[in-house]
Amino acid sequence: MNIKTFLWIALSLIGLGTAGAQTTPNKNKKVEFAVGGNCGQCKARIEKAAYSVKGVKSANWNINSGNITLIIDERKCSESDVQKAIAKVGHDAGKERADDAVYNKLHHCCLCTKDYHKHKRGCPVFETASFVFYKERSK
Repeated sequence: MNIKTFLWIALSLIGLGTAGAQTTPNKNKKVEFAVGGNCGQCKARIEKAAYSVKGVKSANWNINSGNITLIIDERKCSESDVQKAIAKVGHDAGKERADDAVYNKLHHCCLCTKDYHKHKRGCPVFETASFVFYKERSK
C-alpha cells in the first residue's frame, strides 16, 4: 500500500467519525415537561409565555396533567429557553422555578398550589397534577 492510499483511507475514516458525531437541529422537535398551574388563566399565561419564545411553533398546556407539549425549532430555541420564559411569568416549568415576587402577583386562584401544605382532602386542588408537582418539588 502506498502512502497516498494510506492517507486517503485515514482521512476518510476521520471524516466519517466526525460526521457521525454532528447532529442536525430538529425543526419540529416535540418536547413535554411539567408546569405548575391550576386554571384557564394559568393556561393562557403559560401558553402566551411559551409562544413569546422565537422558534415555538405549538404550545398546549394540559390542565389535568400539568404538562405542556411543545413543537419547537431547535435552530431558534431550546426547551430551557421556553422553561425560563414560563418561569418569568410566575409558573414553575421543568427545571426552572418562578421568582416568588412574580408568583405572588398572580391571581389568587393561581396561587393555591404553591401552598400545598394548606390543602386537605376534599379540596379540588388536592388531587390535581399541579398539586402533586409542587408536593414532589418540595421534598
